[in-house]
Amino acid sequence: MAEAGLVLVPGLMCSPDLFAPQRAAFARSAEISVPEPSKDSTIAGMARRILAGAPRRFALAGLSMGGYVAFEIVRQAPERVTRLALIDASARADRPETVKLRRLLIGMGRALGPRAVQTALMKSLIHPARLADRALTDRITAMADAVGQAGFERQSEALIARDDYRAMLGEIRCPTLVLVGAEDQMTPVKIAQEIVTGIPGSRLAVIPDCGHIATLEQPEAVNRLLAEWLAA
Repeated sequence: MAEAGLVLVPGLMCSPDLFAPQRAAFARSAEISVPEPSKDSTIAGMARRILAGAPRRFALAGLSMGGYVAFEIVRQAPERVTRLALIDASARADRPETVKLRRLLIGMGRALGPRAVQTALMKSLIHPARLADRALTDRITAMADAVGQAGFERQSEALIARDDYRAMLGEIRCPTLVLVGAEDQMTPVKIAQEIVTGIPGSRLAVIPDCGHIATLEQPEAVNRLLAEWLAA
């Protein structure tokens, strides 16, 4: 790959471990960085912090909340992003009912800790067939512990206040891959299709037997698609 680097942006309550399979797969072919977007309470602030530490030019991928951050990075510095991958992501702003739910989850986190929040969300995060996979569910809840309550609250406030990025989709000119789990409940396939419709020349890839945490649920499929994206 010709890019100077590959930046992978995690989602809500997700640590860099979210991309551990991708870091292992591409370690020899790319200079990989996985920022931790939990220190800022706005998406714009997260993007600025990541840009400050990123290579001059880089390929960019984000999962879920990381997708919103990726949109903002492209908006702030389009000349620095050579290609874009949006994994289980959306371009939409929060609806009022989603904002209400986020507030309730913040309260749950304060009372019981972020691990309890992540556990409560698990049925929406992964494919139903993986709910009994203790290694996977423990890994996901451990990421919530790593982010912590303060980080979770900052991320939640950033998501509540974020922009709707649909209006900027037509301005994205770099090669773009939109990847989604076939059974993703958080950001279903129709949301991914909306992004593909908006970004000229973008490609949609739907991963079978996969929910919202595609990088850990189906790492081999994700790695194959990312390898094709990086080589294109």
